Amino acid sequence: MAEQAIPLSFFMEIALSDDKLNAFLQFKTNDDKLTFSLEQLEELLKTYYIVHGIDRGKLAEIVKNPKAVFASKTLIATGTPPINGQDGSILLQFDYNDGSKKPVELEDGKVDYKEVTTIHNVRKGQLLAQRIAATPGTPGKAVTGEPLPAKDGKEARFKLGKNVVADAEQTAMYSAIDGMISLTERDRINVFPIFEVNGDVDYNIGNIDFVGSVVIRGNVLTGFKIKAAGDIRITGSVESADLDAEGSIEISAGILGHNKGVIRAGKRVRSSFIQDATVVAEEVLVTQSIMHSAVRASKDVICKGTKGLIVGGIVQAGELVSARTIGNSMSTVTVIEVGVLPELRNELLQLRTQLRSVNDNVDKTDKALILLDQLAAAGQLGPDKVAMRIKLNHTKKQISEEQAAIKDRIFEIEKSLEDSERAKVEVSSTIYSGTKIVIGRYTKFIKDPISHVKFRLAEGDIALVPL
Repeated sequence: MAEQAIPLSFFMEIALSDDKLNAFLQFKTNDDKLTFSLEQLEELLKTYYIVHGIDRGKLAEIVKNPKAVFASKTLIATGTPPINGQDGSILLQFDYNDGSKKPVELEDGKVDYKEVTTIHNVRKGQLLAQRIAATPGTPGKAVTGEPLPAKDGKEARFKLGKNVVADAEQTAMYSAIDGMISLTERDRINVFPIFEVNGDVDYNIGNIDFVGSVVIRGNVLTGFKIKAAGDIRITGSVESADLDAEGSIEISAGILGHNKGVIRAGKRVRSSFIQDATVVAEEVLVTQSIMHSAVRASKDVICKGTKGLIVGGIVQAGELVSARTIGNSMSTVTVIEVGVLPELRNELLQLRTQLRSVNDNVDKTDKALILLDQLAAAGQLGPDKVAMRIKLNHTKKQISEEQAAIKDRIFEIEKSLEDSERAKVEVSSTIYSGTKIVIGRYTKFIKDPISHVKFRLAEGDIALVPL
């Protein structure tokens, strides 16, 4: 058919991708005698409003040999995709890597723990951060010629803490005082003056409650309390004392809690060991051992070093628990929980206890109301019993509302327990029997020693993966 009386649309059709960035030609019938011109094919494109990104070389190939593409969808036009802008960012002008400084090893092989603590000092007027502006998006163009909108990048905003200022253009952040940088929760930048003790925290010093950061060049003895709005750095050890920092806590020589003191940090706790203590933080880093302690981290608990041992007690983390060894050959009961914020898991336990108590109260109230209803039916309900009946109905309504609220909250937490894909437990050496692994709402008891293993959720159960 040298000249087509029948329009080309009878033999072929053009389809657009959902984003209108691609146009495809596909034959509806395979007619070996079919011939047509480039102009006819271009006219067909116009009927589909294809005007941008046309591959004219491909069109010429189709005209020359249509049989070659009878059985396939052929890309004949490609639009220009939109390019989203880049989000703005905050570029810190200081190094806040707590792990960058290690104990100084002397010539005789000993370690000088006086140089373990890292203090991030800044001067008044020092540049702390710069704001990198977001970039606008670049619109694209569909094969039909219509513009395709792009998203502009989101502007970053400074999180101004204490003793920091921004310039008028909000492009740079500076320290307003001489002091110590501290990143508190939500990465807010602060500059705090430092309270420093050259010795032990004992009866000569007393408890410390300070609006900045605290440095103790000694030990914290039993029964004392330190509270800081910034960080706490201790070059010695901590006995059964209470430490509370909005920033991070670093203890060079370890924590010996005697099941009394609590160590609590808004960011990170770093220590050589933790024994018989309670530690709560966003992240817990230990180089030697965690023994018979209650450790709760909203993100990670890392226990790695020459020993890297976790044994006894309970360790809870929102995302990761990583250690060289978990448990011991004596099958000491050791509980490792990951996959939900520890405070949510503890709240769930409290709510279930509370719900049992509320259910008991509902049962008692219902039984009392049934008895009063029976008396009313028999015409034996005196004025005092009428008042009691009204009061019990009001009480039942209140208890029922409380019961419903508790059930709703339990449901919310249990749903979060199901979303534990990122949660895992890593053991680079050995995990022993006596250990209980909990990921989200799933539990696994270790019955025999296992080496070099990672535990994670897979297909609705806890899976073991070689590490």
